[in-house]
Amino acid sequence: MKVTVDIPAIALSQFVTPTLSEPRITLGNISWQQYETLVTTLSPRPSLRLSYNQGLLEIMTTSSQHEMIRSLIGRLLETYAWVENLDFYSYGSTTFRNETAVRGLEADESYCIGQRREIPDLAIEVVITSGGIDKLEIYKGLGIGEVWFWQDDCFTLYQWVNAIAGYQEIERSQLLPNLDLDLLCQFIDPEQEPQMVRAYHQALQNQKR
Repeated sequence: MKVTVDIPAIALSQFVTPTLSEPRITLGNISWQQYETLVTTLSPRPSLRLSYNQGLLEIMTTSSQHEMIRSLIGRLLETYAWVENLDFYSYGSTTFRNETAVRGLEADESYCIGQRREIPDLAIEVVITSGGIDKLEIYKGLGIGEVWFWQDDCFTLYQWVNAIAGYQEIERSQLLPNLDLDLLCQFIDPEQEPQMVRAYHQALQNQKR
């Protein structure tokens, strides 16, 4: 069975000649089959993020700034895991889908902690430009334990309650209760990535003395 998706030319032009740092288009009345076809078709392009919620599809192109911050946050968290002797299993920006809940997306970074599972325990989203689809509503149908949003130089954390209540905002990570997020934030400077990773490692070592 052939599945096609009609994307308006005016919307498609945002990706060809973008005027925004992270252009996005939103399409309505997209079936699950159409969504899965697009995931397969566009998967060779890692800069594209597809977010799908019950017929509503958002396609966004991530900026270089977005990708640099995403990568650095991942490196810093993996440095923390190394120092604390924690078992982190990376899923990166794998697409996670739940056909029953009719939801799916690619997190910027995602991890299982302790052992690998079918879905990650932690997902991280980098927000450069506000607006767009409500990703927490998508995560609500995926059941990922914690979702962290990095925006305006700080983290906002949410913990999954259940499929009905969704998420509640929390002050500290329940998955990583000893992680000092204020300290971590001091080292999120992608222009000095190597220095930041080394300095964060040293800061963690100093804390343990």
